[in-house]
Amino acid sequence: MPIQNSSYNNSPWYLFNEHLETIIPSLFYKVKGVEYERERLELEDGDFLDLDWIKNDNRRLLVLSHGLEGSSQRHYIQRPAKFFSNKGWDILAWNNRSCSGEMNRLPRFYHHGATEDIASVIERGLSNGYEEVVLMGYSMGGGMQQKYLGEREVDDRIKGAISFSVPCNVKESAEQLRLKGNQMYERKFIRRFKQKIREKSKLMEFDMTGIDEVKTFPEFDERFTLKLFPGYRDADDFYSKITSDQYLDKITVPLLIVNALNDPMLGEKCYPVDLARQSDLIHLEMPEKGGHVGFTTSAKDLSYMEHAAERFIEEVILPK
Repeated sequence: MPIQNSSYNNSPWYLFNEHLETIIPSLFYKVKGVEYERERLELEDGDFLDLDWIKNDNRRLLVLSHGLEGSSQRHYIQRPAKFFSNKGWDILAWNNRSCSGEMNRLPRFYHHGATEDIASVIERGLSNGYEEVVLMGYSMGGGMQQKYLGEREVDDRIKGAISFSVPCNVKESAEQLRLKGNQMYERKFIRRFKQKIREKSKLMEFDMTGIDEVKTFPEFDERFTLKLFPGYRDADDFYSKITSDQYLDKITVPLLIVNALNDPMLGEKCYPVDLARQSDLIHLEMPEKGGHVGFTTSAKDLSYMEHAAERFIEEVILPK
């Protein structure tokens, strides 16, 4: 039953299609006044994660997970960090391996379904004695946290989660990015991945055979990702096992998914309508507009996402 009517309908006039709604905020929006305290979390496999905190001795913690090739410095992470830290929350914005500004130590990077790292981050956050923890993820980070919540028994201090622009079905998202008009996003990500592979090859022996021929996500994943994360037959097998939609019905805390219907990176299966209609916990909001991690309002220091998150926390996760 929890399919929510969306109140997002005031996108600025100059963001008149899904691509402008996606690209303009990503390129030009900045957030002032966010000062993190960085902690390096050493992992059992010998690698590390960089965690960025805002600590004010609150009893509530918001864990922020960025999207593909993002970081804690992205505007869509800094906005909720600033907004919620001013409302009585401590903030933990973490960076996936290779995303904090320093290359990670091991050959592996990260992917949508590699939940061992977010599990380590959440465990570190809980160790500070917080009484109430909420997870908030964007794009890939939202899918990662959904899979984390659905594949394991979570600590009862984790009260709920919120996800924006989530590729709930990774294969459909990859296919969407190969459609005419959307290919620019795939090309951008592939360029970044190739650059990281080249940087990695300067630090350690790394097989770069065929890197110049790679053009698509399946090609990249079969050539590199599957060698760094063995156990998958091919890209299709990889996508079917890491995708978060198969875990949604196992989640035991309230979850809000906000996916715009005009998101250029999401296919039909990224909108779990049937599940939301049957679930008491999975809340789905599908604004007509918003693009991918856009949802811009006239106040550039905030977006609709912060308001939607605050409303869901106050009305569903932690009702007063």
